[in-house]
Amino acid sequence: MSEEHYLELCESPVQFENASAVNNVFFDEANKQVFAVRSGGATGVVVKGPDDKNSIAFRMDDKGEVKCIKFSFENKILAVQRTSKSVDFINFIPEYPHLEFSQECKTKNSSLLGFCWTNWNEIVFITDQGIEFYQVFPDKRSLKLLKSQSINVNWYMYCPETSVILLSTTVQGNVLQPFAFKNGTMSKMSKFEIELPAVPKPAKLSLSERDIAVATIYGQLYVMYLKHHSRTANSPGAEVVLYHLPREGPCKKTHTLKLNTTGKFALNVVDNLVVVHHQSSQTSFIFDIKMKDPDSTLNIHLPVLPPWSIHPYKIPLTGPVAVAAQAPVSCELYSSTWSVFQPDIIISASEGYLWHLQVKLQPVVNLLQDKGKLMDFLLRRRDCKMVILSVCSQMLIKGDKGNLPVVATVFDKLSQVYKEYLEAEQSYTTAVESGASRASTVHKRPVRTQAVIDQSDMYTHVLSTFTERKDSSHKFVIAVLMEYIRSLNQFQITVQHYLYELVIKTLVQHNLFYMLHQFLQYHVLSDSKPLACLLLSLESTYPPAHQLSLDMLKRLSTANDEIVEVLLSKQQVLGALRFVRSVGGHDNISARKFLDAARQTKDQMLFYTIFRFFEQRNQRLRGSPSFTPGEHCEEHVAFFKQLFGEQALMKPVTV
Repeated sequence: MSEEHYLELCESPVQFENASAVNNVFFDEANKQVFAVRSGGATGVVVKGPDDKNSIAFRMDDKGEVKCIKFSFENKILAVQRTSKSVDFINFIPEYPHLEFSQECKTKNSSLLGFCWTNWNEIVFITDQGIEFYQVFPDKRSLKLLKSQSINVNWYMYCPETSVILLSTTVQGNVLQPFAFKNGTMSKMSKFEIELPAVPKPAKLSLSERDIAVATIYGQLYVMYLKHHSRTANSPGAEVVLYHLPREGPCKKTHTLKLNTTGKFALNVVDNLVVVHHQSSQTSFIFDIKMKDPDSTLNIHLPVLPPWSIHPYKIPLTGPVAVAAQAPVSCELYSSTWSVFQPDIIISASEGYLWHLQVKLQPVVNLLQDKGKLMDFLLRRRDCKMVILSVCSQMLIKGDKGNLPVVATVFDKLSQVYKEYLEAEQSYTTAVESGASRASTVHKRPVRTQAVIDQSDMYTHVLSTFTERKDSSHKFVIAVLMEYIRSLNQFQITVQHYLYELVIKTLVQHNLFYMLHQFLQYHVLSDSKPLACLLLSLESTYPPAHQLSLDMLKRLSTANDEIVEVLLSKQQVLGALRFVRSVGGHDNISARKFLDAARQTKDQMLFYTIFRFFEQRNQRLRGSPSFTPGEHCEEHVAFFKQLFGEQALMKPVTV
């Protein structure tokens, strides 16, 4: 069963003292820190972040019940809200005095709903009458108001990744006004209205912050609205409506996620997937907004996978060594005491745990049967490489010709991502080279994600092992290799020679020389020097490979020297000489190299022919058949005299 749990809680949660009558627990969404405040801080405050090395412990005076407590970035300044009128600050910067200072809301008779740090020294107060943006001066222990905006506020929500605060306004609360913060500036974004399922009469607050979440999905900011349908007989169930919130321009309703059930829900975003937890059924739905029904013009999505529960989690027992043998206790999943925060955090205050929710990709492989959809899904996930490669390997095991269209689809999806990365890399290189003089332009190198699966990945993890399998028909093996090469060619990706070598070795292994000959003849296998050398090595098994190799080297035109070396090494001295003459290089070649090769054949007539050729060349170029001292042919001249006598040497021809 556990193989089908595609969601799990992280193995190493942040542990803190559980909530109790004397211990209040707070969570800061910006720094992802949990604050355990005992007795208003008088008996200690312990702060734990995602990395336990950052845990901080301190005490502060008990000046009343703590409503909210957060550190600024890098834990430089602590802010504590105890009343609905002001926020207290404590310096944690080593060189500044560890003293408290306070700031009241500027707006008269307003009630402070909360605050958000937007930088290490910038803070926003949200009141029921608007927002106030301050700069904090820890050295002077004071604040300066940078900007404020009056607006009636019901509640607020903060997205730390984008520094956007969302305010719920109007009587019904369904008009949302976002503000963006960056480097000391506050900008008002386009307000938008959430469509309510029913308008109450008389008007009252109808949109709760429980039904709204803000998160970044695929690099874009979305407001997610959990829309509960009225409980009528024909009710289609709840849905999650996504509103895309751009930095500039209007906010638009872009996606609808159909839940087809009712009840209590909570939202997370994990690896760009929207996860909807359903408490009563104790299951979770996952949605991928990039996967849509091609027949649907509207962006209406159904869950990608069947709803399933989070993988069971065991809480390890801590305590004296005596109880170490006791089995860990199962954690109650989907508990009513759970608090869910964006993007991927689940907190159990009663048990003292903070988990990150994670997606497991391996179980998805068995749940998504359509390989094309599966590949689309996997390519968008963070740690996808090894899972994709294993899917490719599994797909080829016991495969047959009927499976080829599926194989082709998968290869094309991989090649497309690979090509997009290569183009981005090329554009970056070109921009850097051409823009070297324009220092003002900053070029960002494209990030190579795990979805970029290149030829060496496919060769190492899939194709080389696949060709060695004994249970696959050689025809299918060759068809698969050629399908991958076709896919690379289709996306105009240069095929690496080792893939061609794999094809040739497979063909030779099964004595399919006629097919090899055709592949080379019709240039299915692209010319390269390594390939030509491989063909030469096959000459003993398949004699025509020698000529095929020479033809290939000749087509490469940059490989003339290699061809000559290859022919000479095979003692085909006349063949080498004919080749040099055919490409017009015979006036520049080394006489000694050819005479050396001719002597090694121990064929006296061949030596005579080669010697006479160079004598004639000398006569034509210099007017004398003799070799110059620079050619270092003295021993060959002596050998010629020894064999054929001095009278056999060519006499100078005078005109």
